[in-house]
Amino acid sequence: MSRKGKREGKTTAKQRLSTRQLMNTRRITEYSLETYDGDELVYFMIRPTNLSVLSESSVGARVYALMNVLKGVAEIEMLCLNSRENFEENKGFLRRRAEEEHNPVIRQLLERDQIFLDRIQVQMATAREFLILIRLRNQKGKDVFSYLDRIEKSLKEQGFDSRRADEEDIKRILAVYYEQNVTSEKFEDFDGERWIIPDD
Repeated sequence: MSRKGKREGKTTAKQRLSTRQLMNTRRITEYSLETYDGDELVYFMIRPTNLSVLSESSVGARVYALMNVLKGVAEIEMLCLNSRENFEENKGFLRRRAEEEHNPVIRQLLERDQIFLDRIQVQMATAREFLILIRLRNQKGKDVFSYLDRIEKSLKEQGFDSRRADEEDIKRILAVYYEQNVTSEKFEDFDGERWIIPDD
């Protein structure tokens, strides 16, 4: 088979994958995200601490506390996501348009739009979400919950305000990560689900 034929074969195989397969997201349970690789991802949401108002010794204490958590659980992965809209692409577009624009009035309007987006972004600068991720491999049953309870207890003992993400939290995390959607209040399992009127 020619190299071109192989490439086309791979493309069509990838095209046959569903969106869930491409995202490696088999299903969302009440407390986790199951992947097609057989892993189960459990998220702990950490309320961020404003480090800018802490003294140097307090920041050091927070770092030491996090180190203690990481030493106790080898399987921890860490994520940091925006929990608000990101306007960088919009600002870049406005910058490029202003550079190309010959009409001074339009250029001034574009610059004002850019300043407006800058102000919004400054107001939301602390809108971050910190997550600790536990990847469970081939673990089921009661042992899983006792293991997750131990991790949650360890986080709280080290002074972190945390909670285990539930099904709605996981949907929101995916929506923010994949499409920067932070405006939806409730996420549907299926498109158009809200329009289906159940039979009584």
